[in-house]
Amino acid sequence: MATQDKNKNTVEKFWDYLVDRLERTLFFGTKFTFPKRFVSPLGYLGVLTGVVFLLLGITGGLLMVFYQPTLPGCGSSSCAFSSVALINDKIPYGYFLRNLHYTASNAMVLLAALHLYYQYFSGRFKIKNEIIWVTGVIYGLVTVLEAFTGYDIIFNQRAGLAIEIGASLANASPSFGPITGSAIRVATFGTGFGDFILRLYAAHVFILPMFMLILTFFHFPKYLVFDLPVVSTVTGGIFMVSGLFPVELGTPYNPGSGQLTIPEWYLTSLYALLRTELDKFTMAGLIPALLLLMFAVVPFVDTSKKMSWKERPFFTALGITSIGQVIATTTWGAYVHPDTTLTTLERLYVPPTVYFGSMIVLTAVSFAITYGVIRYLNAKERVRRAGAPIAGPLLSREWITMLFLLLIAMQVLLNAFAIEAVQTGLRNIALFEIGTVFVAFGVIAHLYRYSQQLPF
Repeated sequence: MATQDKNKNTVEKFWDYLVDRLERTLFFGTKFTFPKRFVSPLGYLGVLTGVVFLLLGITGGLLMVFYQPTLPGCGSSSCAFSSVALINDKIPYGYFLRNLHYTASNAMVLLAALHLYYQYFSGRFKIKNEIIWVTGVIYGLVTVLEAFTGYDIIFNQRAGLAIEIGASLANASPSFGPITGSAIRVATFGTGFGDFILRLYAAHVFILPMFMLILTFFHFPKYLVFDLPVVSTVTGGIFMVSGLFPVELGTPYNPGSGQLTIPEWYLTSLYALLRTELDKFTMAGLIPALLLLMFAVVPFVDTSKKMSWKERPFFTALGITSIGQVIATTTWGAYVHPDTTLTTLERLYVPPTVYFGSMIVLTAVSFAITYGVIRYLNAKERVRRAGAPIAGPLLSREWITMLFLLLIAMQVLLNAFAIEAVQTGLRNIALFEIGTVFVAFGVIAHLYRYSQQLPF
């Protein structure tokens, strides 16, 4: 043991010191693995989602200092909208925080969806992970609700549309004794504008995050992978995207403006279902619930010992079909008829026969293609040759050293450029360059890790 301790570097010794002192705490009851070589991030997309959630908590907490969750009292626009405009345009670094928070919220929804589908196709829910899987499905739903309440409290035109959709959907809920759709709407959104902004704000900053933290204790497995280079790269990607595609402030909500707008991408599928003008609860409540139910019951239906997606053609085809239908429905929701001579309802109307017809065709095509591809891959699969030569290292130690020095120099320049961009007010360029700093650090950390595996 003493020999092993001598071979450890300072960082490893410091980590062992912390673990030894904190091993009895709840946090260190979880075992973190720090890979010594690159491993595919697909297996720990859940951890990456958690890292983005932490970034959202930090940026959101700072934004709370200046946000005002009230509507009247700020002239022609609401105080909610005016305070966001103040953060965006006047508060030092407010523009950075708001763009990071917005981009991270979208990234969290996307990472959660990717995490769900990777676990589904890899069959990992079969390793006594039923509770983790079911809580993960609930976690995904709450993540979307958290993002929904977040952009609603801006109270711009797009937020107003989302609130109208949510309120109308709640109002259309079926009655169960004294619990009516109207009662659900009042409980969720209140009786007027002064109520719902506070309720959505409370849900966004406290109720839903607390629920997510509680779910974490049941959802996260004991063994977690924390790959610093990948985490740094994902964080840098969020910075870069927020600089390339900054969030617009929009215009204050005005129900009589007649302005056409589309909800966020993760809600346009619900918008498409509502635009069929069929029963609201059936379309935007029951159909999404059936999709979630399909995922929730998978561990209790797909009980075979086979885990690979190539060995489970029916469930693979079902997953591919769900992806195709979600993408198609999302596209329907983002589509607006280009003919401006038509009325607003005519431009937004989604013909139910065409919509459901496309879903049926998409299902048949997805199953046919999935079964065909799996049959082809199984027919062409070859047994690996036991005597296949082992490939040597991709890069020599000399090349690693040169790349390492170049990246260190580039890192210094990127930091200088980022500081200059911040000082000169080039906010989007500053966000992008800060992102490249994180990405460069991730590459440097990975190269260092890779170099430790090379022979001297």
